[in-house]
Amino acid sequence: MSHAIGIIGATGAVGREIISLLEFRNFPVKELRLFASPRSQGLSIPFLDQTLPIEPLSEKNLQGLDIAFFCAGSSISKQWIPLALQSNCFVIDSSSTFRQAPQIPLVIPEINGHMIQKTHRLIASPNCATTILLMPLFSLHRAFQAKRIVVSTYQAASGAGAHLLQELKQETKAYLENAPYTHHLPFPYAFNLYPHNSPLHPDGYVEEEQKMAHETQKILEDETIQLTATCVRVPVLRAHSLSANVEFKQPFTLDEIYQLLASVPGLALFEDRAANRFATPRDASGKNDIFCGRFRKDPTQPNTLEFWAVGDQLLKGAALNAVQIAERQVQL
Repeated sequence: MSHAIGIIGATGAVGREIISLLEFRNFPVKELRLFASPRSQGLSIPFLDQTLPIEPLSEKNLQGLDIAFFCAGSSISKQWIPLALQSNCFVIDSSSTFRQAPQIPLVIPEINGHMIQKTHRLIASPNCATTILLMPLFSLHRAFQAKRIVVSTYQAASGAGAHLLQELKQETKAYLENAPYTHHLPFPYAFNLYPHNSPLHPDGYVEEEQKMAHETQKILEDETIQLTATCVRVPVLRAHSLSANVEFKQPFTLDEIYQLLASVPGLALFEDRAANRFATPRDASGKNDIFCGRFRKDPTQPNTLEFWAVGDQLLKGAALNAVQIAERQVQL
């Protein structure tokens, strides 16, 4: 059975990846319709043997869709998803709008795909940094029960969308050519980094850091897990990296860690200890798997593991996860 698909935010970085994935993974598409902001009107995007125009978003245009991917940000999701649901469309939302709503499943298919039911009309896809953390962590949590997590992220420009990708490219070129450049951030981005600039809350944590804590508890179905994060934007085009320090309730050996992670779908061990070689963003860019390695015991704290993980923010961190949710749902 094929489906009428809509992509809201089709001209953005995540939207374009969803289009490519639907084609590459042979998703059963009867009709594909692409929606974006007024400034994208007149553009078209190739799909299979067609060239599809960008349509304006309207209540009428949402009619007749079986599945809608929303990847245009929270404000668009808040306004338009209720209208899409009224037309009996199955919605996958990549924004943060519904992630903490108790009745809305927050899904990484390899971890909690069982949450997807045929009766669900809306599924939320998690924050990209949360996904990269949990892909190596979830099976370890099931075995040893995570108690406390301290995580630092090194997030690529792709996490802020296509505009920051262009900003990094243009500013880097200007820097190397010693040419004048007007920064769109309050500071230079090329050959620089900065603490994540999502909204800062009174407790001193930014929204991105709070998302990781709340989403981890929800996806792992354990509200007792404590997580503190420091999120940093680095001058990398795509693929986020993170380092994690995880205290477990139960003791473990490193051999057990490697055995548990050796066959996790969507996860790849990537390390060459003899060469001191571990995954980098360049290794992970364009790859579906999350790469992990550099597992070691923290000598300062009992039952505590440290590891490194890298994943393509636009793929498993966003577009691929959303498409996998749709694949699961249509198979029910």
